[in-house]
Amino acid sequence: MSTVGFLYPGFSAEDDYPRAEKLLTDDSRLALVHTAMPEDAHREDALLTIGGDEVLADGARRVAAEAGPLDAVVWACTSGSFIFGPEGAARQVAALERVSGVPTSSTSFAFVDACRRLGIRSVAVGATYPPDVAGAFVHFLTHHDISVHTLSARDIITAAEVGTLPPETVLEFAAAVASDAPGADAVLLPDTALHTVDVLDALDARVGRPVLTANQVSIWQGLRLAGADVDRPGLGTLFRRG
Repeated sequence: MSTVGFLYPGFSAEDDYPRAEKLLTDDSRLALVHTAMPEDAHREDALLTIGGDEVLADGARRVAAEAGPLDAVVWACTSGSFIFGPEGAARQVAALERVSGVPTSSTSFAFVDACRRLGIRSVAVGATYPPDVAGAFVHFLTHHDISVHTLSARDIITAAEVGTLPPETVLEFAAAVASDAPGADAVLLPDTALHTVDVLDALDARVGRPVLTANQVSIWQGLRLAGADVDRPGLGTLFRRG
């Protein structure tokens, strides 16, 4: 049994984590705390604020105090990590690891590691973000040698609104993104505000290729870093590959 601490900004799709925990077969725990979000906005200045070192350090201390000894920590926010750029995102994780004292990552790096695990070299991105923020994610991916065939940006400003999107809308969005990029190896949905845990297998089936979502890769990365990287049903292709 492993315990992974997740730092989640604000309130939108945090209930994906207890839902995923119920699907785990080894009693691993997914402990989550909410970190400060002074302004809910997919905008560069707001994202730089929620991903600040002190905000994350406070979250790391709180999740350890609430959950007990941790085996790994994940900053469960894609936009609040890639917005710092590849080097800045790496410094962010390193600073958080110094505070947590355990293996640490963020959702942005989880996407990169998940693509490498599955041998994915080209992707279609379906972002809920505005185009400029979505473009920063594309830059992050290409910096890590992942080719982006197409980018679709829904231009939703707040995480709270993203969290209200129903499952069928998520499925339709992923299918539309995939149809625009038949040559892409996979579809990436990068917002942790998007509810996806209940439809991970359905996403893969609808698209006919792996679909990687933000909360999915965050959970996978945390368990992998905690030494609990095993095949798990019900959580999409990524987890079935171990």
